Amino acid sequence: MVTLAELAEDPHPHLAELRERAPVVWLPALGGWMVTGRALAVEVMRDAAAFTVDDPRFTTARVVGPSMLSLDGPEHARHRDPFVAPFRPRAVHAAFGETVRREADRLLDGLAPRGAAELRRDFAGPLAAVVMAEVLGLTDVPVPAILGWYDQIVRAVDRLTHGEDAGAEGPAAYQALRAAVAGTLDAGSADSLLVAAAADGRLDLPELASNAAVLLFGGIETTEAMIANALLHILGEPDLVAQLLADPDLLDNAVEESLRLEPGAAVVDRYATRDTDLAGIRVRAGDLVTVSLAGANRDPAVFPDPDRFDVHRPNARLQLAFAHGPHFCVGAHLARLEARVALRACFERLPHLRLDASRPSAPRGLVFRKPPTLAARWNS
Repeated sequence: MVTLAELAEDPHPHLAELRERAPVVWLPALGGWMVTGRALAVEVMRDAAAFTVDDPRFTTARVVGPSMLSLDGPEHARHRDPFVAPFRPRAVHAAFGETVRREADRLLDGLAPRGAAELRRDFAGPLAAVVMAEVLGLTDVPVPAILGWYDQIVRAVDRLTHGEDAGAEGPAAYQALRAAVAGTLDAGSADSLLVAAAADGRLDLPELASNAAVLLFGGIETTEAMIANALLHILGEPDLVAQLLADPDLLDNAVEESLRLEPGAAVVDRYATRDTDLAGIRVRAGDLVTVSLAGANRDPAVFPDPDRFDVHRPNARLQLAFAHGPHFCVGAHLARLEARVALRACFERLPHLRLDASRPSAPRGLVFRKPPTLAARWNS
């Protein structure tokens, strides 16, 4: 039976084997069920009444407290609704488009003369952190501090997912973030998403802080992984960059195809609220049901030749990297904008951009998947 280590290293052959056996299987290593087919994944994520996130075992809530990510029903709506309008596509482009372009150019101004860099931590991560700091209004907080909080929260969640103790660093990072949120609210900047959400009146300081942690956590993790994974996929095909620069629609589809092939978040957890049948399997109340987004995104019933990176794939946008249903990622449009701008800026500003063959890497991680490093070279 597949182990957590195998799923963290390279889950895709194991997920294909599990999917061939049944669309939902019991995994002793998880202590729960795993869903690997796309149709069933959508069914589970849509039905918050039968498969909820609102459970004491939900790992993110154990680190940052209840938020839009870990609540369902009216409480989920109360936490999520104040943040929805600013993340709609038109609002995202109007409010943050220039910020993303400016920050991408600023980072590349420093990198371009060097001829080589580790693009995950030198480019993708800082870009995502600066954008999220501006979105939330944390403009007085140094970017390294934000990245440090994010790293510690991610590590704590990952430890819990592996059945380990969360440690002290993640909760401490959350407390530091909460203090920064309080300072942002006191400053009252009109451009701060947190200040606007506080004015809505439905969330108090602890609730604003927990949702800020989730937005920061998701906004950096999703975008950093999107950019790093897309660069890895695209630069693996040397003739592809010129095609993508010539065709913006093809670049958009390449982003979606990269998300399909390697979603930054590989799984989402749900908990059965009652005894129910799931694809003919009896799931008991309280059972963990883990939806494999990585497995659903390579379901051959939906995506022919699913292990191939195909920028011309006509249905790439059916990928589930941003989840589905009431917990569809609220920041998906911002993440897409950042990825498109970042990729185009890299391809335009770094001539003959290529992976560093002497320092190969590949996506890793049980829950959050991206290359630990992304060494690249170009003609300076």
